[in-house]
Amino acid sequence: MSEIRFTDQHEWVRVDGDEGTVGISVHAAEQLGDVVFVELPDIGKHIAKGEQAAVVESVKAASEVYAPVGGAVTAVNAAIADTPAQVNADPQGEGWFFKMKIINPSELSALMTEAQYADYVKGL
Repeated sequence: MSEIRFTDQHEWVRVDGDEGTVGISVHAAEQLGDVVFVELPDIGKHIAKGEQAAVVESVKAASEVYAPVGGAVTAVNAAIADTPAQVNADPQGEGWFFKMKIINPSELSALMTEAQYADYVKGL
C-alpha cells in the first residue's frame, strides 16, 4: 500500500516501494489559483531533499516546487505541461509533477502524515 507524506512547503510524495510520486497539495493549488504554466525537471536529474525541482505559475504567482526527499527523477507528467489546469483539477492525483527513485527512505520520517498536514494547514 502506498503512503503519502507532506512538507511544510505544501508538496506531497506518495511512496510506493522506493519510488515517490511528487506534486503539490490541494491547499497549495487553491492558494495559487488557476495554474497556467508548469516547468518540470529533466528525467535522470538528481535532486537533493529541499532542492527546487519544478516551477508552477498561476495567474497570481510563480512558485517553486521542492523535492520532499532526495532522489533521481524517473518520470515527469507531460500531461500537466500540456494542460496545466490539471494541477488545479486533481492536485493529489492526476496533477502530479514527477516521479523519483528515493535514495534515502529515512528522509520520509521528517515529513508530515496526511493527518499532521491537515492540522498544519488549519493553523495557517
